[in-house]
Amino acid sequence: MVSRSLPFVPTYKAEDGWDALGDPTRRAIIATLAERPRAVGELAAVLPISRPAVSQHLRVLKDAGLVTDQAAGTRRVYRLNPAGVAALRDQLDTYWSRALESFRDVAERPDEEES
Repeated sequence: MVSRSLPFVPTYKAEDGWDALGDPTRRAIIATLAERPRAVGELAAVLPISRPAVSQHLRVLKDAGLVTDQAAGTRRVYRLNPAGVAALRDQLDTYWSRALESFRDVAERPDEEES
C-alpha cells in the first residue's frame, strides 16, 4: 500500500516549461497527452512508473503551464494546455529565427581570404 503522505520530491520542481521537459518521463507524459486527455491511472498504465510518480510529474507540468486538469467524477483528467505549449513553440521559433539569421549573415559575408 502506498502512503498518501509521501513528500513531494524537490528534484521534481521546474522553473518553466523547458525545465519541466528536461525529464524524459515528463516528455513521455506530454507525448501521451498529445494523443488524447487521460487520467493519472491511464497514464500510469502506459508508463513504467507508479501512479504517485505520475501525479508528481503532472504537478510539475501543471505548475509549468504545460497541462491542465479537470474533474471528471472521482478522477482528474489531464490534457495539454494549448497556451503553455504555444508559448514554448514561440520561444523555439524565436531561437530558430535567430539561428537562421546568424547563419545567413555568416554565409553572405565576403570571404576574407579572397580580399
